[in-house]
Amino acid sequence: MPAPESVRLGRKRALPSSPNPLFLQWLTELRDQAKDKGLKIQYTYQKAISSLNKYPLPLQNAKEAKILQNFGDGICKILDEKLQRYYREKGSNAPIHSLPEGAPPPGRLDNNNLAPSRKKNAAGDQVKEKGGGGGGGRKKKKKREYVPQKRSGGYAVLLSLYRQSQIPGSKGYMFKMELQTEAQRLCDKSFSVPDLGSKYTAWSSVSTLIQKSLVIKTHNPARYSLTDEGSALAERLESAEEGTKEGPDGDREKGRSEGEEEDDKEEEGGPGVVDLTASDNDEEQDRIHPAEERPVCVAQPRSEDQVVSSRKHKDSQATSRKPDGARLLPGTYEILLCVDFIETTGGSSHRKQELVKELQRNGVNFDVRKLNVGDFLWVAREKVTPVPGQLRAPEGRELVLDYIIERKRMDDLCGSIIDGRFREQKFRLKRCGLRKPVYLVEECGTAASHLSLPETTLQQAIVNTQVVDGFFVKRVQDVRESAAYLTIMTRYLTKLYQNRTLICRSRELEGDGGSDEEEEKGLASCSLISFAEFNHGAIKNKCQTVREVFARQLMQVSGLSGDKAAAILEQYSTPHSLLTAYERCASEAEKEKLLSSIRYGKLKRNVGPALSRTVYQLYCTQGALS
Repeated sequence: MPAPESVRLGRKRALPSSPNPLFLQWLTELRDQAKDKGLKIQYTYQKAISSLNKYPLPLQNAKEAKILQNFGDGICKILDEKLQRYYREKGSNAPIHSLPEGAPPPGRLDNNNLAPSRKKNAAGDQVKEKGGGGGGGRKKKKKREYVPQKRSGGYAVLLSLYRQSQIPGSKGYMFKMELQTEAQRLCDKSFSVPDLGSKYTAWSSVSTLIQKSLVIKTHNPARYSLTDEGSALAERLESAEEGTKEGPDGDREKGRSEGEEEDDKEEEGGPGVVDLTASDNDEEQDRIHPAEERPVCVAQPRSEDQVVSSRKHKDSQATSRKPDGARLLPGTYEILLCVDFIETTGGSSHRKQELVKELQRNGVNFDVRKLNVGDFLWVAREKVTPVPGQLRAPEGRELVLDYIIERKRMDDLCGSIIDGRFREQKFRLKRCGLRKPVYLVEECGTAASHLSLPETTLQQAIVNTQVVDGFFVKRVQDVRESAAYLTIMTRYLTKLYQNRTLICRSRELEGDGGSDEEEEKGLASCSLISFAEFNHGAIKNKCQTVREVFARQLMQVSGLSGDKAAAILEQYSTPHSLLTAYERCASEAEKEKLLSSIRYGKLKRNVGPALSRTVYQLYCTQGALS
């Protein structure tokens, strides 16, 4: 007698229909597998599940899911592979918008619960259902609005952006450094120094604000501004801040919900938020450790007088440190020579290794790293001591001294002149933000007579670099003399800066160059830019403005140097403005001479009619140039 079929007792619950149940099932399986292994990718899969649950249309393949949030190339590739395997097993006409016969329906889990509970007990199945799907009569948890905790990183950033936007004539955005400076006064946590045992700073909360569409990040260098939702929330925070100043401080935690507390935990570096707009340099700056670590404190109930006095102390401390320790005092830093890694690898390895050996023999403190412009430069690196309880010593801050060296052998100089790199390199060196660029030219001796260009042409190019372009040119005979010059420069700069206070400045706020008076007058302090900002700003293929692209176009014209291009850009900053000026001219002769009277360089010479005619023909001739 056949055994009777097992009957499942209990109340049926209606499952919400999904137009893509097969994709939903696969993503659920991937998420559960990742959770069992303890992988953080489980959160990515959960975000993809949430996006797919909200999508009302059927998908024919995984590539169509790319329009959904949190569906990247990796997830789409995995789903496509599963889809192809499904077609091979079930046939090419197998339905994909309904589950296979006998397959359990995928659970539409709550976004706040990533997977069912897996506790082992007598009622394990019931516990799993409770944690996973919920009963049919269970109400959907209402998603609470995100409000950052008072004096947290997100709170300080929102208020700083809002207050800046209320200033009459404000630009409507803030750069990273000035935003950190203003926000630090409103935050109890450091924007550049992580707490003990953590790698996240208050600046990490910006990724949460961007992800929740409260702050928008644009341009390069990055500009941060409030969205309409962020402005409305910041206005409420500002009103609450004014009310808090009038009332007792003990109510400052009043009314916080569980959802807000979870968001604050996520803001402090939880696994649920990834800032896809952040650059590598932002991550590096967020993880910088100073010589002093801030202890982790637990908030205790305090009286109003204690809170006010503590608040004043923190504000004065943040103000005195400039943006959180943006100055290096004498004796707290060392001068370090930075060598571009290209100077130690590739090409003639014997010759490049000889340079390293000579520097080591001379006892020069140097570091090999990637430089986006130049071959050698010097940084003032902060001296740090290991922190008890930490495996690695914290990284010291680095400020770039105003000296940078471009090294050229005669054969390299010849090749760079032929392919156009020579003028571009000089142009980038002038715009890198350092005021003392140097060309280190190594003579090749008799080898210079066997190059593609005559030796007189190469010598003339070197003279023009010094006289016309204003670079300091140092001639040496071989690699050993180059190493000797770098050694002498390192010792000279060590003595020059040994008694100076170094202040970090930003190219975003103060322009590319500093003041020559600091060095000429021997002042006790000088302003320098950080190495991270310098190297990021010198990226060759970064996003460019129309003005920068126009300058590069002009410099491709034979005989049109960087100084001439800069003089033209002062009057006509874009191709459109130049073409508009040509249209206003009454005759062809006037158009050809439009740029001839523009003065350039220190001697204020005219661009001349020949170059003016060439530029006019380039931009106004229909068809190919003859």
